[in-house]
Amino acid sequence: MERKGYHFFAFLSRMKHINRWGLMRNTSTENIAEHSHQVAVIAHALAVIKNTRFGGTVDADRVAVLALYHDATETITGDMPTPIKYFNPAIRTAYKEIEQVAGEKLVAMLPDEMRPVYRGIFFKKEGDGELWALVKAADKISAYIKCVEERLAGNGEFKSAERSTRELIMRDAEPCVEYFMDRFIGSYSLTLDEQD
Repeated sequence: MERKGYHFFAFLSRMKHINRWGLMRNTSTENIAEHSHQVAVIAHALAVIKNTRFGGTVDADRVAVLALYHDATETITGDMPTPIKYFNPAIRTAYKEIEQVAGEKLVAMLPDEMRPVYRGIFFKKEGDGELWALVKAADKISAYIKCVEERLAGNGEFKSAERSTRELIMRDAEPCVEYFMDRFIGSYSLTLDEQD
């Protein structure tokens, strides 16, 4: 007899309750649902730019889906601050294992016939390396945008993070990332009237 209730989507709706930047004073909170949407939009744009301007052949739709779910396991693990997550290789490895277990737990909340599709989203598949690189770049760009927004709101707490995040983005950046940073990032420093 098939189970009647599945908890996957209700669990994902809890992404709105998990705030990012827990170690820093924020002028406005940002949760992982908002962040994941922004990363999906940017990752999709990076893929489109790569394909239309730089001869790429990546699946922009799949990039967007991977980005949309990239932090979904944090509904189980919570958001671990970056300085802790990357403190040493042992912590990073252990956290990756915890994310793997959390992903399996989430996939288990789906009907059997849906699990392979979502397993293909939560767990890296062979050949998806180029797509995940765009998601990772978009994730960093999203963090940079948060830093810019906080600085513009008068929060000096993010000044150092803004500088180091930009350096991280631009270090060995793909042409599509450089293009995005050159053509689109400046608008995040403008008022609504200035964007007209």
